[in-house]
Amino acid sequence: MKRVAVVAHTRKSLGGGLDELRHLLAHEGLRPAWYEVDKSKQAPKRARRAAREGAELLIVWGGDGMVQRCLDAVAGLPVEVAIMPAGTANLLATNLGIPRDLPAAVDIGLRGERRKLDLGTVNGEHFAVMAGAGFDALMIRDADRKLKDRVGKAAYVWTGARHIRADRVRTRVEVDEVPWFDGPASCVLVGNVGTIMGGLTPFPEASPDDGVLEVGVVTAKGPLQWSRVFGRMTVGRAKKSKLVRMTSGSSIDVRLERRLPYELDGGARPPAKRLRVAVEPAAVTICVPSEAPA
Repeated sequence: MKRVAVVAHTRKSLGGGLDELRHLLAHEGLRPAWYEVDKSKQAPKRARRAAREGAELLIVWGGDGMVQRCLDAVAGLPVEVAIMPAGTANLLATNLGIPRDLPAAVDIGLRGERRKLDLGTVNGEHFAVMAGAGFDALMIRDADRKLKDRVGKAAYVWTGARHIRADRVRTRVEVDEVPWFDGPASCVLVGNVGTIMGGLTPFPEASPDDGVLEVGVVTAKGPLQWSRVFGRMTVGRAKKSKLVRMTSGSSIDVRLERRLPYELDGGARPPAKRLRVAVEPAAVTICVPSEAPA
């Protein structure tokens, strides 16, 4: 029987809560090491401790921010990660087919397939879903915990509407050390999976185990042009838009004319003028359902 540890965000909920998780694990004969935090930034220390003390399976309870912090902590270590999608968006779990059903998620963690996934890094910090600067980062930064707790995913609609008229910023992007984009941009997005917030699919060909990252630059300005971009994303045809440029690569260097906030897996980070992005192939092992999307 594997040694199991749980790292749980106490402010996040799923099913019958952490009491039900304890009951389900006890029913399986497991007595895991248990760590609770009330902020995701406290999670890496616990995740590293669990791995150091011999955990073979790390159960992470929380949203994308919590999962990102834990994956950043255990990347490259011999520990499997099971996701309990207790957050608002749960983008990584959605892309991997992990349901918001606690007994099902636990079963996947204990008996599901194990899949090695790539991670991206931005300035040395890992992400599993996406990273971006510009419009998406401003939207995420302003959708704070109180607003998300009150209105859920609608928080992103509200904050997105506030920033859709934001000025574009001169941006230079190199992909695999080759100049690729130089001009005004409203958003730079790097993806490891296909589907992001709101069910939008900017990168329909993305796969989290292909050794590359997808990169897109949006040059839209104002509500009308953004509506065209969103319309294309909704049907997975963003690359057909004249307001979008897309490619893929293993390293992306983004230079901004002025400092902008950026985001990793839906978590806001302080403003920066340069983002050094790279892929780390097969960095983590995730528990997934047997019918997980390719």
